[in-house]
Amino acid sequence: MAIFDRVIAAWAALYCSSAIAFGAYASHGLQGQSQEWAQTAVAYLLPHGIALFFLARISPTRIHRLSLLILLAGLTLFAGSLLGAALWHWSTRFAPLGGSLLMLGWLVQAVSVLRR
Repeated sequence: MAIFDRVIAAWAALYCSSAIAFGAYASHGLQGQSQEWAQTAVAYLLPHGIALFFLARISPTRIHRLSLLILLAGLTLFAGSLLGAALWHWSTRFAPLGGSLLMLGWLVQAVSVLRR
């Protein structure tokens, strides 16, 4: 497995671990809008983290790797924006961009699969 793929898989595993931690914190330490934002972030972090972990292990092509980078960026911006708002009262202005990148990343992944 190339270094690129290992780095993506490691980030994915960190996101899965973070999802569990933030999920517990959201359930026990947050209330109201902050709790909703954290729970939404967790709902995206865990399944996308698992998907990225396994996708990083597939035979890489340039378009496949591009899709992984787009997905990683989208997940970081989307979940990070919501968690930043929940924990530190940051703006959620990056969440729509992150969500759009997640959609784009999955579309690029579809093209990658069809081109194999």
